[in-house]
Amino acid sequence: MNIAGAFLELGKRILLHGLFWLVVLLFFTFFFGFEGAGFNTIITFSAFFLPVTMGTTYAFVYRLIPDYLILKKYLQFVLYSLAVFIISATYISISAFYGIILTAGYDYQENFPLTKSLIYILISVYLVVAIASAFSLLKYNYSAFAKNEELKNRILEAQLKLKEQELQYLKTQIHPHFLFNTLNTIYGLSLANKPSTPEMILRLSELLDYILYQTKKPLVKLEDEVNHIRNYIDLERKRFQDTLEIELNCDRIPLETEIAPMLLLPFVENSFKHGKGNDGKLQISIWIKLKEENLDFKIVNSIRKSSERTVGQGIGLQNIKRRLDLIYGDDYQLNIENRKETFCVYLQLNTSKFKADV
Repeated sequence: MNIAGAFLELGKRILLHGLFWLVVLLFFTFFFGFEGAGFNTIITFSAFFLPVTMGTTYAFVYRLIPDYLILKKYLQFVLYSLAVFIISATYISISAFYGIILTAGYDYQENFPLTKSLIYILISVYLVVAIASAFSLLKYNYSAFAKNEELKNRILEAQLKLKEQELQYLKTQIHPHFLFNTLNTIYGLSLANKPSTPEMILRLSELLDYILYQTKKPLVKLEDEVNHIRNYIDLERKRFQDTLEIELNCDRIPLETEIAPMLLLPFVENSFKHGKGNDGKLQISIWIKLKEENLDFKIVNSIRKSSERTVGQGIGLQNIKRRLDLIYGDDYQLNIENRKETFCVYLQLNTSKFKADV
């Protein structure tokens, strides 16, 4: 804030305080009115109590409330408040005595009984102090609430940014992992001069388009994910030839059904990478079932009996678990079973419970 702005803000505060105390003075004038006294006499008498009212009010608003009450130092607040009340009551009594002398003369007992009016004066002064203190408390509470809300919003914003960065990092890990295995497949076919190599390159280009562009979206159509699973299976069929037995059972998928991108494809890729049968053949079965908004995905691949692979091992499965946690929270179930001759992955999630804002 520049100097001009600071002076403008100070001027506004002085004006508001001045208007407030002018209203207080008029209130005292109305409250202290007594029979037979003129307006000038009453307002002069009321002005005697303005300094002590201002001092008591500012003591509570700028000292006792922020330094003790807000900080929950209740004992100190009570003790200092009592001290302020005693001092202010003394000054009010002195101000009342001299105010009556100067405004009503020495004949004050008949027109202005001090013993009766002093109670009214104390009530009126402390009523102003109480109103100002209550307003100050409301202001502090509102300010604290606003700061807490701002802090919460900043924390949420930071969490969302970290979540977005982590998801992007996980995606960059998945893509090279997937592409590396696919390129190895094409490389093997090119060495054997297979005529199907151009077709596989075309399939791969479609997968690359999906990975590089479609996966930047927070959601993709489930139908697109399944179609690219089919493309990937076609690529692997060329590589495995007669050593692959695979079946894909998929329900009809509504066009509006969406999931996070690259959510199912890594499981399929993982089964090709690690699966192997005792008879030299790789057997893979995939089921994709959709019941309203619940997606059931299951994939089973054969493994050798001597396989020492542990459940959940590998970068691909670890990343997909973390992505599921970030995107779907508690609205999914992932079960991985490493049996004697098969490796099974079962995923169930609610497609309407997408939580990631990326």
